[in-house]
Amino acid sequence: MKKELASWYSSSLNKEMPIAAYGDYGFALLLVPTAAADYLEYERFQLIDHIAPFIDAGKVKVFSIDSINNESWLNNNMDPRQKSIRQQQWNDYVFNEVAPFIRNSTSQDTPIITCGASFGALHSMNLFLKRPDIINGVIAMSGVYDLSEYTKGYFDDDVYFNSPWHYMPNLNDHAILEQIRKSKHIHILTGSGDYEDPAASGKFAKVLYDKGIWYELDVWGQEWPHDWNTWRAMLPQYLGTRF
Repeated sequence: MKKELASWYSSSLNKEMPIAAYGDYGFALLLVPTAAADYLEYERFQLIDHIAPFIDAGKVKVFSIDSINNESWLNNNMDPRQKSIRQQQWNDYVFNEVAPFIRNSTSQDTPIITCGASFGALHSMNLFLKRPDIINGVIAMSGVYDLSEYTKGYFDDDVYFNSPWHYMPNLNDHAILEQIRKSKHIHILTGSGDYEDPAASGKFAKVLYDKGIWYELDVWGQEWPHDWNTWRAMLPQYLGTRF
């Protein structure tokens, strides 16, 4: 498997941001880390190994980026307003820097599908729903879609507009809704085992349903906990059967 590392100084975040790319061809799968992890997390936990057959076959080219959760919502020593601002800066980084990098590394027509587990699922869903003109779909594993679960009681407009559970019921922009509805890849996956919250996935799926948005909700059984063995099974299955 071909692996390339790159980085650049992000004008959005004012720091050096690395990115890992795996493979040569196929649609672009943009991996967003869990919690406060980094761009190599999915490789360290062998998820890249588990999807290697699809990478080697040219079905998918994978890009993995850093989160900034440890500089925002997971930083207990940071002013909450600054956390909100940092979230918006990270969004800008993805939309204005990462997406063009992916398109320059593939083609201008290459679909970009975001993907993440746990906190990465919320970010992946949020990125897609905010900019369906740039992001073409999402695979969200074991997520909750209410950002206030992470904000320790803080709530402002930036929390609202980065919390799909809050803004989607009130989204009435026809053009954006129609772009979201065009996607055939809105996959909401969850286990039912230890530390999973399948109810959160079901409730958010109902929000999409009420907006006339096609999605796939897949709730796995009690033997699938909120952990890497679940995600190492889920993602290969979906790459093999849905793309």
